[in-house]
Amino acid sequence: MDRFRMIFQYFQSNSESVMNGICGLLALASVKIYTCLDFSCPCLPHYNMAYGLGIMFVPPIALFLCGLILNRQSLVMLEEWRRPQGHRRKDLAVIRYMCCSIMQRAMVAPAVWIVVTLLDGKCLICAFSGSVDPKKFVGFANATLAQAQEMLSRVPCKEDELMRNSTSRRAVSRYLRCWSQALGWSILLILIIAVFLARWLAPCFNQAALLQTRHWSNYIDIEQKIFEETCCEHSRLFAHQCILHFFESMRKEIRQHSFDLPREKEGEEDLLQGITDRDQVNKLLKMWYYEKPPLDVSQVTHRHPLGQERSPPPCAGSCGARSKFTQHTHM
Repeated sequence: MDRFRMIFQYFQSNSESVMNGICGLLALASVKIYTCLDFSCPCLPHYNMAYGLGIMFVPPIALFLCGLILNRQSLVMLEEWRRPQGHRRKDLAVIRYMCCSIMQRAMVAPAVWIVVTLLDGKCLICAFSGSVDPKKFVGFANATLAQAQEMLSRVPCKEDELMRNSTSRRAVSRYLRCWSQALGWSILLILIIAVFLARWLAPCFNQAALLQTRHWSNYIDIEQKIFEETCCEHSRLFAHQCILHFFESMRKEIRQHSFDLPREKEGEEDLLQGITDRDQVNKLLKMWYYEKPPLDVSQVTHRHPLGQERSPPPCAGSCGARSKFTQHTHM
């Protein structure tokens, strides 16, 4: 249990670890789906190729889209690309890095599906059995072109009565399976070599620029998470205050029914920091979107969420949790 707990904590540590885990699960799911798939070729001249290529390439497209949907950084990258300039410039290198990272992870499951289908060979046999030259095989050499096409289209169907014991059918099936497996192993080898070269040639380039883009890519993701968490905290406090005010207005009726009115916690109202109505909250969120603050936390004077300049109030150690919403929106 401790080992599984450590693995789970590792995948929860950052977004990249989470996405690596999701990509691995998608790859395993693609293999499991293919093994459970009931593959039955139609064995018709005009439908074999469409069915075989459809099984080979349509599920990878769906898996690729699932990889993009499940990747949280996809939305973060689009928001960073489309957001107004504000007080913070856009870094195209960071956007390119995020895009490459998203695409690489999203392509893992589709690549696994295609390689598995090629190594298995059924899809390629179904798709291209009718495209084989019948003159290369003895059993089809003496047949007319129409008869040869009809017989070749039945090659994937082992249970067919006419082709069950045909040695020519086995020859065509072995021929196409060899080509399919050779293509699958070639693609797998190319992918492994590409990953190997990417890992070993990476230190030959500018590592400082790579560290910068990786750092700010992680920063954008973490900033978005903290902003959402802080918005949720402010929403909870805002809703709590609204409910308390409602109960305050209904104090007489509550006392008649002998209910105990909950007391406000000390300092809880101060956490709202003057953001006490819907228009102020909307204005603050709009300012965060259109006027992203610069990445500089050394400023002594902080800008108030509603546009007024103010200095940070003196606080004791117990005030460290105060003004979470204001602080996080201006980091």
